Amino acid sequence: MFNRVSAYQPQLLSVLRIVAGLLFVCHGTAKVLGFPVVPGVPAPGLSVPGLSGPLELILGTLFLLGLFTRPVAFLAAGFCAVGYWMIHAPQGPFPILNGGETIALYCFVFLYFFAAGPGPWSVDATMKRA
Repeated sequence: MFNRVSAYQPQLLSVLRIVAGLLFVCHGTAKVLGFPVVPGVPAPGLSVPGLSGPLELILGTLFLLGLFTRPVAFLAAGFCAVGYWMIHAPQGPFPILNGGETIALYCFVFLYFFAAGPGPWSVDATMKRA
């Protein structure tokens, strides 16, 4: 049974990238466009959350499409690591208590894609085939 499931590993890698990218884009749209409305998310501006929104929107969109996936994933992983240590870690050592479990998980998902690549359903793979 598991051998049959393993045959879909490349496609599932792409699905994971697409879903993670879409969810990351949602963080950016909430901060930049105010949609969806998330209580406590400040308006865009010259603050760390205000500057993070455009980065989440741009990096998330590129990642979702699978365009320049490895460099985007590297930048996004670094962005998430810095965000975790600047915003969440000072509030306590445990991600589940300091509100940082999502950004920590994103960091390692992006780090994995930096190593693994985008999967077959991506702009990168399409350009490589052409």
